Amino acid sequence: MLYRRFEQLIDIFREAPSAAPPNTVTSFYLYYLRQVWPSFAALLVVGLIGALIEVSLFSYLSRIIDLAQGTPNPNFFQEHAFELTWMVIVALVLRPIFVALHDLLVHQTISPGMTSMINWQNHSYVLKQSLNFFQNDFAGRIAQRIVQTGNALRDSAVQSVDALWHVLIYSISALVLFAEADWRLMIPLLSWIIAFILALRYFVPRVKERSVISSDARSKLMGRIVDGYTNIATLKLFAHTNSEQQYAREAISEQTEKTQLAGRVITEMDSVITTLNGILIVTTTGLALWLWTQSMISVGAIALATGLAIRIVNMSGWIMWVVNGIFENIGMVQDGLQSIAQPVGITDRDAAPKLAVSRGEVKFENLNFQYGKGKGVIHGLNLDIKPGEKIGLIGPSGAGKSTLVNLLLRLYDVQGGRILIDDQDISHVAQESLRSHIGMITQDTSLLHRSIRDNLLYGKPDATDAELWEAMRKARADEFIPLLTDSEGRTGLDAHVGERGVKLSGGQRQRIAITRVLLKDAPILIMDEATSALDSEVEAAIQESLETLMQGKTVIAIAHRLSTIARMDRLIVLENGVIAESGSHGELLAHKGLYARLWAHQTGGFVGVD
Repeated sequence: MLYRRFEQLIDIFREAPSAAPPNTVTSFYLYYLRQVWPSFAALLVVGLIGALIEVSLFSYLSRIIDLAQGTPNPNFFQEHAFELTWMVIVALVLRPIFVALHDLLVHQTISPGMTSMINWQNHSYVLKQSLNFFQNDFAGRIAQRIVQTGNALRDSAVQSVDALWHVLIYSISALVLFAEADWRLMIPLLSWIIAFILALRYFVPRVKERSVISSDARSKLMGRIVDGYTNIATLKLFAHTNSEQQYAREAISEQTEKTQLAGRVITEMDSVITTLNGILIVTTTGLALWLWTQSMISVGAIALATGLAIRIVNMSGWIMWVVNGIFENIGMVQDGLQSIAQPVGITDRDAAPKLAVSRGEVKFENLNFQYGKGKGVIHGLNLDIKPGEKIGLIGPSGAGKSTLVNLLLRLYDVQGGRILIDDQDISHVAQESLRSHIGMITQDTSLLHRSIRDNLLYGKPDATDAELWEAMRKARADEFIPLLTDSEGRTGLDAHVGERGVKLSGGQRQRIAITRVLLKDAPILIMDEATSALDSEVEAAIQESLETLMQGKTVIAIAHRLSTIARMDRLIVLENGVIAESGSHGELLAHKGLYARLWAHQTGGFVGVD
């Protein structure tokens, strides 16, 4: 029950306080610490009391030695019962209680709770990024940065709280206790504190700088390794294991070099601090002994001074590693900001309404678009698609077909003109609602490494098993799904498909994709080479299902296999980002233009272009 109370102090799935996390390190820390401030406030109080208890033990040691000096006293315990009892309570009761409270706050509340909360909010934010964001980076590096940032921020925050009280309490208490014995005992400690601060001031920025570089190299290495694992089939097919090893070797060499450079600074800092610590022990002990020989302090004061000096020296070594760890973690957080705190490229307007589709009319008005600073892809394109009309997009590679579809899905924002669905500008409505009204079957279907059921439920989350099987029957997916078995013995709908669906054939993945869109039953349907992965027999078998699927929907189909879209209501031929021709199959053949040439060059159902 006690554990559970501490484990529930932080709501790991709480909503983020703002739309985007800050993009500077200090603001980024405060952004998350403010969300869990009660836990950190409690940790500060517990840490303060715990540090005071630790210092009091040294004071008790000095007191016991002073009390025990001289001739043995049979009534020692009776005479000092109250004082000794209080020492026992502090050592056996209060100290364990506050150590336990500290551990509960760190290990039950902050470590799991705060880390999970940060990971949840960062993951939720990064999911909102545009397609372009993910295409420009390694998936492994993005994931690495999200996970390491939560851990690094938590560790550095907790370590800072612990180090703060130990440094302040030990330093101040030691100075007070030394002053009570003899003010001259303060001189070595004050000198050491000044030298310690100067050493940290010199080394810490260098540790932080090199930690950022090392963290970036580590993320790069992770990205390359995951990229190779994700595309393992390509690596095997082209027999480039050695090339892939060299690719990873370069990243490992770079990461090792950067880590070694960071290690040099740590070694130098360790050597300097160790030397300063030795000077503190020698000067403090030597001065205490000299003062005792002059009858200026007691034997207990020698024990206090020497004990505290050794404790401070041990603590300084811990502080040095903690400070190093803090700034190494800050470096990781700073590295993570490169992915996490990027502004979202495609955003919804404030209080953007949901798209309402009653007819399914689509209009492209004076559309212009280009990728980056490269050559424009779409130039002043105008196209009206009537409700329920079925059009085919045709053209050579690079003509702009897939780009047009991506703009309709608002995976990219247009740079000129606008796109309307039932007279609603798609840039003014919520993206989720836009895509919920559009079903899409792509050429390269990528499935989630989950069960067949989970993948199908993306089409309709509340679908029953009966609805799943009906959709599978229409897509002819019921022929192979019951026969599937994964490595853990799960079968049928419960079988897992592997990363990106690699355990299935291209045709099987495509039929699952068609099943998913059948379940979604959206009023606008996009088919991008929807049957390219199917053999002719299977394609013919599901053609009827596709025609059923298209009934009553506005359809945009892209295909190089012209026979699959020749029966569309209208064919749109794109060339260099503009509409070159438009009409029915017969009209375009009679026109003897680009479409007629593509049709004439078709061999075995595929297009060849000059």
